[in-house]
Amino acid sequence: MDQFFHIRMLVSMIVSLSMAHLLKGVAKIIEHPKRKEIYWVHLLWVFYMFIQIIDFWWWEFRLKRVIGWNFGSYCFIILYIVLFYIICSLAFPDDMSDYQSYKDYFYKRKHWFFSFLAAIFLVDIGDTLLKGTEYFKSLGAEYIVRNVVHVVLFLIAARSKNERFQMILVVVALLYSVSWILRKYLFFE
Repeated sequence: MDQFFHIRMLVSMIVSLSMAHLLKGVAKIIEHPKRKEIYWVHLLWVFYMFIQIIDFWWWEFRLKRVIGWNFGSYCFIILYIVLFYIICSLAFPDDMSDYQSYKDYFYKRKHWFFSFLAAIFLVDIGDTLLKGTEYFKSLGAEYIVRNVVHVVLFLIAARSKNERFQMILVVVALLYSVSWILRKYLFFE
């Protein structure tokens, strides 16, 4: 249990920093709404990441199922949460002076944002396997399909310049994420 507590503490710190970065970015927009023009697609991705972090944190409670922690599994979990932190940092840069608006920023940095999002869904499979094959199997076929579809769509989004695709993707991703969380935690736990 000491190893689990130690690992959970470090994960907690990085999750907290990720969440703080998102909240700080939203607070900056509220404080200075006219400094840079906001973009609703960007804000929905911020909300999506907020929900993903909440889901991740609850999901990671199952790390207590891991038997026989070692340095490799520890590093793997740290890599996983570092991906979340990087995405949250990409959602709100420290300096917007190189960009005309959040829309301009979003489209100039979407390759990085979506590439890291795709990586999260790949790493998530390893994280789930770390919790045991029985747990992995308990999630059913939807879990694998969900992750593969997310990876494919996010890799397409990283390259797509089609604004309509980006708009539809964020709405669908957000609705599916909420559906997944409700079904996974509220109805089946």
